[in-house]
Amino acid sequence: MTVHFIGAGPGAADLLTVRAVTLLRSSPVCLYAGTYLDPEVLAHCAPDTELIDTQHLDLDQITGHLVRATRSGKDVARLCSGDPSLYSALTEQTRRLAAHGVSWDVTPGVPAYAAAAALLGAELTVPELVQSVVLTRTQARSTAMPDSEALANFAATGATLVLHLAITSIRALAGELATDYGPDCPVAVVYRASQPEQRILRGTLIDIADQVEVAGLRQAAVILVGRALRSTAHCAESHLYNPARLRHF
Repeated sequence: MTVHFIGAGPGAADLLTVRAVTLLRSSPVCLYAGTYLDPEVLAHCAPDTELIDTQHLDLDQITGHLVRATRSGKDVARLCSGDPSLYSALTEQTRRLAAHGVSWDVTPGVPAYAAAAALLGAELTVPELVQSVVLTRTQARSTAMPDSEALANFAATGATLVLHLAITSIRALAGELATDYGPDCPVAVVYRASQPEQRILRGTLIDIADQVEVAGLRQAAVILVGRALRSTAHCAESHLYNPARLRHF
């Protein structure tokens, strides 16, 4: 029996992959984080699926449920917000499963930053403007960040920044980033992308903190910073579709 780590995407029930839906329908047990998940996602499970909300469980308690289910001959769907490759505690959970001899696999999901960019109608990499995207977070009540991953190091590159788990620190972050990006750099905050409570705030490093505080956002939001969020009507075009290049084929 197998534990299937499944990317639940940003929240909308119709943004799961076909594989994810198939696994949800066929797994007799499903563990999910009720804090971030739109309940509609669970409608993909079979009516008799055992549903376990993990929002108040620690990793050892979660592991206990996973091991119990697999040893009783049941596959388990372990839903992760967004994509399991980002901030999902996949490493800690699979390490524990390996110690118990439990098999597991991973099904990717739509990451929060991609859902946010789609709502903004933004390409995060614009030719001759910015060609890199940095996905990172800040340290608050969480594990320490490596010294080499200080926010200033990333800001110095001018890349499009996507900050996870950082909404409560946005005022300090905006002040820090203004040094490299400039105070008028575009910023967008997307709260619960694709879910009924979805909210989008647009501004600059000067005013975005005021908007976030007025809106009362405290969790489940991603912050996007960079020149790619500004109007790109006069930017260069991709070499991939250059007529001169295509004539060589």
